[in-house]
Order: sequence, then C-alpha cells, then structure tokens
Amino acid sequence: MTTFSPEELELLPGFHIRRLQQIAVAVFMEETQDFAVTPVQFAALSAVLRQPEMDQRSLARFIGFDTSTIGSVIDRLEARGFMVRNASKTDKRVRLLTVTPAGMDLLKSAQPAVMRAQQRMLDPLPVEQRALFMQMVAQINNENEGRNRAPSLAAVKPME
Repeated sequence: MTTFSPEELELLPGFHIRRLQQIAVAVFMEETQDFAVTPVQFAALSAVLRQPEMDQRSLARFIGFDTSTIGSVIDRLEARGFMVRNASKTDKRVRLLTVTPAGMDLLKSAQPAVMRAQQRMLDPLPVEQRALFMQMVAQINNENEGRNRAPSLAAVKPME
C-alpha cells in the first residue's frame, strides 16, 4: 500500500500569499481603527473619488471585488454618509456612485494611517528590496489576472 504525504505548507507559495493577505488586512485594520473603514471600503471610496460617477459593476471590476457583494459594501458606505448612488441620466437602471464631502474627509483623514499600514507591511524587507518585491507581486497578479474570479482593472496597471 502506498502512503500519501502532502506537501509541506511552508513550501507552497499559495500558503504564504494567503498569510500575507491576512497580515495585510490585520495591519490595515490596526492602523485605521480610528476610522472604522475596511480595506475594501477604502479602495471603493478611493476609486470612486478618482473616477466620479462610476457604476457599481465598474467599481467592482476596478478594485477586483465580487460584483454580487459590492452592493453591500456600497450600502454600508452610503449608510455612513460617505457615498451616494444617483440614477444615470442615460440609463435609469444604472446607479452612478459619488463620494460625499464626508467620504472625502474620511479619505483625507485616513490616508496617513493607510500609508503607515503600507509601510509596516514592507518593513520586514530591506529598503533596497522593496521596489523589486512590489514589481514581482504586480507581475504575479498581472500574469494571473485571467484566472481571478473577481478580476481587477487596477491590477493590470504597470508598476513603475
């Protein structure tokens, strides 16, 4: 009888990528706890502020989030007064998104904390390796974008 021995988790890239995502969210939440905003909410607000009157489907695609659940993210942002949905003038079925002044204030106030979180995520790496790490992560994401269940338009943007 042949015995089966699974691969050691610590040798698998997927294990480390999943752990890195967990760490990234935890660090983000620690740094932004005073603002009660999640990484997805922050990404949604940022994307809509950069492209006002984006529709929900485009937002989901831009930030790489599931289209079936982006509505609940927007619901929470709208309930807190950070974003509004407005009917499109050309298609009444489409809701266009706008960041409110309160949402802009949240983004401005939280930005330093968000940037501290980004720095903390890279702190374990020597300074001279950080740009290379970011290029490599972007390459992995970009090359695998077609395999993603929630593809992102932002992910295919080349890293500088």
